[in-house]
Amino acid sequence: MIKFGTGGWRTIIGDEFIKTNVQLLGQSLAQHIINEGARDNGFVIGYDRRFLSDKGAIWLAEVIAANGIKVYFINKIAPTPLIMFAVKELNCKFGAAITASHNPAEYNGVKIFTEGGRDAVKEITDEMEIILEDLTLEQVKSLDFEEGIKDGRIEIINPFNNYIDKIISMVDMNAIKSKNLKILLDPMYGVSKTSLQTILLTARCEVELIHDRHDTLFGGRLPSPTAVTLHRLRNTVVEKGFDLGIGTDGDADRLGIIDEKGNFIHPNDIMALLYYYLLKYKGWEGPVVRNLATTHLLDNIAKAFGQECHEVPVGFKWVSSKMEETDAIIGGESSGGLTIKGHIKGKDGIFAASLLVEMICVTGKLLSELLEEINEQFGYFKMAEEGFKFKTEDKDRLLNLLYEEKQLPKFEYEVERVSYLDGIKVYFKNGGWIIARFSGTEPLLRVFAEMDTLEKAEKLAVQMKDFLNI
Repeated sequence: MIKFGTGGWRTIIGDEFIKTNVQLLGQSLAQHIINEGARDNGFVIGYDRRFLSDKGAIWLAEVIAANGIKVYFINKIAPTPLIMFAVKELNCKFGAAITASHNPAEYNGVKIFTEGGRDAVKEITDEMEIILEDLTLEQVKSLDFEEGIKDGRIEIINPFNNYIDKIISMVDMNAIKSKNLKILLDPMYGVSKTSLQTILLTARCEVELIHDRHDTLFGGRLPSPTAVTLHRLRNTVVEKGFDLGIGTDGDADRLGIIDEKGNFIHPNDIMALLYYYLLKYKGWEGPVVRNLATTHLLDNIAKAFGQECHEVPVGFKWVSSKMEETDAIIGGESSGGLTIKGHIKGKDGIFAASLLVEMICVTGKLLSELLEEINEQFGYFKMAEEGFKFKTEDKDRLLNLLYEEKQLPKFEYEVERVSYLDGIKVYFKNGGWIIARFSGTEPLLRVFAEMDTLEKAEKLAVQMKDFLNI
């Protein structure tokens, strides 16, 4: 059974991520493309450093090309945002990356992209699942990869230079060049090294790297840039006097930042910093889009500048769709993914990191100073995040408790309203909130709580956990 979550199809290698399943997925995707009349628009395929990603890309290419759809194949490891950029640049209607993003090393998967370089919406993946229900291996078309290259049905491409040039054109490189910053980069054994290092070196930054070798086990840690996983980056920034530490996840669409003091800058604060910077220092105007598990600090910033903050379900496809609808200038999520107006429609950790470096140089202020400036004007917001594993047999009980009976803990704060847009989110009259939702990429129940102090937020998260008995 191939089922899509919020970030594409992700599953365990050797269990469900196997050649036949990739081929079945490819055939369902090809059928959808043909149904949409997009056979002649071409299809981009790229892959990251995970185990079997390169092979998975070939398996997918062989099926797509055999169905009469021209394949543009990036024949080297590539960040997911670079692949999305190629979809946009080549005016393709569809594309894909073989990656499981920030999931553990035993996972791999496929992310589907659509026109403009954006994540496929649910309607598309739902149709693919319907096609898959009746699809058999005998119906899968395939060709030999090398034969596909020879007869022109598969074309090897390298969009690296154009991708780098696009980011450089959107960043104030002269402002960065004048500061001679010393930056430490942690690709987390992923694929951001070449792209981000090239941009920073072009801006005359001094760049050093850690965890940059090829390791399909990601050094035995989760390839997600968090306060816990970036501990070496934090320590080295302080010990060697770097101005900034940048970490990116396995496929480089998310980032984590360490300031000059070794403090982990939460992705919520990264979003707030960049939105504030675009409005106040660059003079941009426009709303912001966030998912419902992302800080309400953005709401306060938007209101102060006469703008709106739009809330959407978890999944970046919702963010990009709402950005397009509202002409928002920035959109993102608390897990570290964001994008800026004028770039691809999907999240890009490489571009976001470049813009943060520009922000430091243009403002002449440290990250800690800018954050304090924001908090003094718009309030203090602290988030507690927990991912709780549960037994398979408990899922029906939890679904019934939350969504059918709609039961809630007896909170000490007055409830303003409750939303079931995506999971269950409780809004308190004091401005705080808590959400519980099932992960779309892992077997977890995720709980997020935000209050004016971390202690209060953590207490709320524990209260929800105890109430759900997980």
